[in-house]
Amino acid sequence: MEYRKIKDEDDHDVASDIESVKGKSHTVASSNIAMATLGVGSSERINWKRKGVVTCALTILTSSQAILIVWSKRAGKYEYSVTTANFLVETLKCALSLLALTRIWKNEGVTDDNRLSTTFDEVKVFPIPAALYLFKNLLQYYIFAYVDAPGYQILKNLNIISTGVLYRIILKRKLSEIQWAGFILLCCGCTTAQLNSNSDRVLQTSLPGWTMAIVMALLSGFAGVYTEAIIKKRPSRNINVQNFWLYVFGMAFNAVAIVIQDFDAVANKGFFHGYSFITLLMILNHALSGIAVSMVMKYADNIVKVYSTSVAMLLTAVVSVFLFNFHLSLAFFLGSTVVSVSVYLHSAGKLR
Repeated sequence: MEYRKIKDEDDHDVASDIESVKGKSHTVASSNIAMATLGVGSSERINWKRKGVVTCALTILTSSQAILIVWSKRAGKYEYSVTTANFLVETLKCALSLLALTRIWKNEGVTDDNRLSTTFDEVKVFPIPAALYLFKNLLQYYIFAYVDAPGYQILKNLNIISTGVLYRIILKRKLSEIQWAGFILLCCGCTTAQLNSNSDRVLQTSLPGWTMAIVMALLSGFAGVYTEAIIKKRPSRNINVQNFWLYVFGMAFNAVAIVIQDFDAVANKGFFHGYSFITLLMILNHALSGIAVSMVMKYADNIVKVYSTSVAMLLTAVVSVFLFNFHLSLAFFLGSTVVSVSVYLHSAGKLR
């Protein structure tokens, strides 16, 4: 009897110990689940904050780009050399890429994918997009002789059509029916926004302005598709290295443009002749815009780009009302709305 009593007490103690261990493990598991939930929530909040910052940055940079170019004019013309401004933009982007690489080398070390040293076969493809971007960037200054800042923001979306068509031709990428419908809507929206009821001309933008906008769209589209093909040829290569070499050739081509177009002005008046605070802001804006697009690709998605494009068109129009006495017509508002819808359809209609 004593043995059975002792045994029962031992069994009870063991059972109690097991229940205690189970209780502790359940508490630990609950604690781990709670910590994981908090971690996920914290991560989501950080991602939303990043996405919000990137969206605001891209919207402000996009909307202020055309405004700063127009604002940098004095008495309707550029007193500074646009080729020197483009050269400084490429120089600043090159410096920012090098700064990003320096941080990577410090944190991760130098590897085959992030080292600047390269081969001729890898570098020889960069002069083509660099030359295309040169002509496109120069045209964006001269087009403002025929369009205003809000009109430029509308017509700039034509590069979506050229990029989509060139994707289909060069990269053999299929376009969905929704995307083709978006292209048609985009053309209708651009035309509607340019309707002019206060003049004998049907459209606010003249034929030279439309021609320059179409040429800019083709140059931008071809340069973008060609650059993407280069990047995807070696996807493991660090994007900052590829950008660095692209900007180096951009600097070289812009230096040639300075010699051909503005050599006398630069030699006699100086490199920074005619520069103002607005000019420097414009150069900084152009350089940071490329960085912002890269941040969108890393931390956000296409919806952010669509949102930024749509808001930038309206924001540019509103600011232009106060700065340049722009008349915000019903046709412009409807046209910009149609363009926003078409940009969304192009993004939503991508084949998966």
